[in-house]
Amino acid sequence: MIRILSFGLLITLLLADNTPPSAKDRLSDLRKQARAERAAGQNEARLSTVLTIEELLHHSAGALESSAAAYTALGDTESALTSLERVAAIGEADDRLRKGDDTEFLALHSNPRYKAVLERFASNETPVANAAIVLTASDPGLVTEDIDFDASTKSFLVTSVLEKKIVRLSRTGSLTDFATSPSGWPMFALKIDAKHQRVWATEVALDGFIPAPKVAWGRSALLCYDLRSGHLLRRIEAPNPTALGDMVLLRNGTPVVSDGTGGGVYELKGDQLVRIDRGDFISPQTPTLLSDNGHILVPDYLRGIAVLDINTGDVRWLDSDRSAPVALNGIDGLYRDGESLLLTQNGTSPERISVIHSDAGLASVKSGEVIERGTATLGDPTHGVIVGRDFYYLTNSGWSELDDNGSLKSGGNLTGAHLMRFRLR
Repeated sequence: MIRILSFGLLITLLLADNTPPSAKDRLSDLRKQARAERAAGQNEARLSTVLTIEELLHHSAGALESSAAAYTALGDTESALTSLERVAAIGEADDRLRKGDDTEFLALHSNPRYKAVLERFASNETPVANAAIVLTASDPGLVTEDIDFDASTKSFLVTSVLEKKIVRLSRTGSLTDFATSPSGWPMFALKIDAKHQRVWATEVALDGFIPAPKVAWGRSALLCYDLRSGHLLRRIEAPNPTALGDMVLLRNGTPVVSDGTGGGVYELKGDQLVRIDRGDFISPQTPTLLSDNGHILVPDYLRGIAVLDINTGDVRWLDSDRSAPVALNGIDGLYRDGESLLLTQNGTSPERISVIHSDAGLASVKSGEVIERGTATLGDPTHGVIVGRDFYYLTNSGWSELDDNGSLKSGGNLTGAHLMRFRLR
């Protein structure tokens, strides 16, 4: 039954709620504030706001560039150039600036340091190719997302967004259907539990995504299939709205899934998905398990990489700003190889596949290197899997040919996804 609260009681309850705003809400509010201050010509206030955003996003390239623009508006050329140099140092580029299609940095165009930044941007976009194509999927219409390796059959399972199914990909490139979405929704996350002969996956009806039925927009579900037969064993509806796009399995086979749209991280407990984070994430992506089985690494598309205690919800963030200039934003897939982390980054500019090396406690980044960027094979990379001493990852997924609503862009052309291989040291 719906109860109507008195005005006084409502105010008392609101004042008693001391829950801090989530990182997602904080960012939204700060961005609105910065836009309003810019429009009003309140340059000092705008700088303060964008510096707060920069701290929240752990000095990502986009945040640093916004700070540089705010410094320029105040006439602080030194600080503006320092921020842009930090963008270049972490391997990022901005073609808009390189082409001169900007207005915020006009005052810097003749400065030698600014010209050096643009030269570094160009260098950051030069092709790097340290991996090789293993095979190309024969079906160009899949739009591939996640991948895992089935050791029992020596083949890969891959989720398809547009065809709404899981396919088995042999090492010769042949495709066979493994399972389909029970709801007719795009399929995203995928993990194999070989011990229990299970395949966990997610189906997601992204809000506004035309390939999903409109009546289901905003819904997602966790699915469990039999590894041998592909038969659906369980379907767990997620809280609404969510977009459960990525997953990791704990050592006992329990799935932990992340909601890249709503910002939550959920663990399957019984027949329910229970949120285990405290609102620190804006867009969490593919988690990876640490050796203690009590912590997971969670890459946030905007904030970087966090270590999440799955029992308490406590979070700490890997530092790369002072230790080693490496971009930790834009990560879709994250995979651990000892103290090294392999990243598929489709939210950086340019997109790339990277490996970073951390200290023993995973507190900070020591160094990083690019595996692939700027190649004809890259397209939009999505996810990968470590098999022995090889890292396999999907490129040319097809996402770059779709618009925000999931429709093929004008002039777009879907071609087969590539499976790439990089030999680990």
